[in-house]
This record gives sequence, structure tokens and C-alpha cells, in this order.
Amino acid sequence: MHEAVEPFVREAGSGPGVVCIHSNASTSGQWRGLMELLSARFHVLAPDSYGSGKSREWPSDRVIRLSDEAEFIEPVLARAGPSLTLVGHSYGAAVALIAALGNPKRVRALALYEPSLFALIDADQPPPNDAEGIKQTVADASAALERGERDAAAERFIDYWMEAGSWKRTPEKSRPAIAASVVNIRRWAHALTTEPTPLAAFRELEVPVLYMIGKRTTQSARGVARLLTAALPRVEVMAFEGLGHMGPITHPEPVNAAIERFLRRVYA
Repeated sequence: MHEAVEPFVREAGSGPGVVCIHSNASTSGQWRGLMELLSARFHVLAPDSYGSGKSREWPSDRVIRLSDEAEFIEPVLARAGPSLTLVGHSYGAAVALIAALGNPKRVRALALYEPSLFALIDADQPPPNDAEGIKQTVADASAALERGERDAAAERFIDYWMEAGSWKRTPEKSRPAIAASVVNIRRWAHALTTEPTPLAAFRELEVPVLYMIGKRTTQSARGVARLLTAALPRVEVMAFEGLGHMGPITHPEPVNAAIERFLRRVYA
């Protein structure tokens, strides 16, 4: 057993609770713009996940599961109150889905940008399949980490999710934090590729879901979307022209506006 320590949380506004869960290689800071947009009408909380921002590292030798990430933010969900909405991006969207399954009576809606639940792809079709790109990326980045080359690992990860050359275009001041976080890539990948929750479980999520995807995203993200959008019973799919997997970070304005419109309908 490890001691219970709550995550660091950004908080703003009052009203119905909205909990925003960031992607990997990021922090709660990615949701600043959305928090500002929503705070006049909603109580918005954005935690830092394990090993991100100001939250502690995963305090165990045991491999992490998405359920552990959901348990870590449980105090944040409690603070958000009943009838809350979960917002998530990538890894954070995968955590949001698992948290929603564990809290069916208090989660009112979900707004997800490209959940990275790659285990669903392997369960649907044996390799080689739509997840090959991300698996190779993890293997290449892990090999770079074994050589002590953090920047090379970060470059492989960022360029896969954005496009070739993206790491070189990343501002110098931003690189150290990203490179430091990418040391956790094997942990993230294990959680996402071994998640035991079957696709059928998501057919029981009887809440409105806004499922957002960038039209320039990767095959792995499209593979997950193909499965989840067919399974979620109350899903609304929104595809963004010109955006990739990192849309909520590279182009927050249209993504945040879509989330805000969705929440207005949910709480009308």
C-alpha cells in the first residue's frame, strides 16, 4: 500500500463541476484557456496526473493501470460534486473513460479528444493493426532512453503525435519539461496497451459523449475512434479540419469552443 496523496489541482469558477484531465507529456496548464472560458458558469478543476506538473511520481514498483490514475483524481471528482462532466485529451481521455465507468451515478457527460485506449485495437484485431505506429514509437523512444538520450526520445514521441520536425520547432524553453516527462513513456504505453476493460463495457455508458478527433491525426487514434464511436450509445462525433492529435494544445480555441457549446447543451 502507498500513502494517499492528492494531486495538484487548478481550480476556477462556480457551478456544475467540470474535471479536465490532460494528455501525457503535458500538465493541467494545458486547460488554462478552457478554464477561463468556462469559469463564469462552471466549477472547473484540472488535476496534474502522476509524474506531471506539481503532482507526485507514481509511488510504487507495480506497473500502473488507468484505474490507478482514476483513483488518484478521485478527491478531485469528489470536490467537483454530483452531476459532473469529465473532459480529457489523449491519455487523459482514456483515464476519463475509466473514471466514468467507475462513477456511473455522478458523471453526467464526457468531452473527449482522441482517447488513446490502444488495448481496444489489439482486442479487436491481432497485430499487425492500427496500433503499430504508436508501438514502434514507444520502442524507438524507449531505446533512446536506454542510451540516455532524453531529447531523442522526446523528439520521436512528439514528432509521431504531431508531425516530423515538430520537436525541432518546439521552443527551447519548453523542451526540458517535455523531455523529463517522456521518461514515463513505457509506463503510459503499458497502461494504454494492457487496459483490461472490454469494448462492451463502454456500451453501458448511457451519458452524452462529445468525441472529438483531428482530421490530420494518426492511424492509431483513428483506430480507437472507429471502435469507441461505434460502441458509445450517446456519442456525438466532431472532426476538426487541419488538426492533429495535439489539437487541444496546438489549436485550443476551436476545441475549447466546441466543449463549451457541448456543456451548454448538457446543462441547458
